[in-house]
Amino acid sequence: MYNPPTYYFLKLMAFLLLFASVAVFASEEDEMAEMQKKLNAEVMEKPFSVEDEKKIDSYIKSAMAKDLKPEKKAPDFWKAGYTCADIYRYGWRYYQSCRYHRHYYGRYWY
Repeated sequence: MYNPPTYYFLKLMAFLLLFASVAVFASEEDEMAEMQKKLNAEVMEKPFSVEDEKKIDSYIKSAMAKDLKPEKKAPDFWKAGYTCADIYRYGWRYYQSCRYHRHYYGRYWY
């Protein structure tokens, strides 16, 4: 049979372990919220040029009219979860290719 002091000690340890795990999850949520705030601030700092977007839109229309296929292979630096905005810093050509690929296939590169 169980020794009563040991039994209560084990119950206390289980409760403390549960409480500690809840505290860890709460701190992770706080860290995630802080990381999201930083990411939002970085995104808002990046410049956006409407003229460039108009040039890309006209390129897409002319390429579609000529039935040109976009590049199927993603650039070497492409990572899962990236969008065209993420590769804008790598240059105009990559950004334009990304936009055309997304327009043509309806998805980003794999």
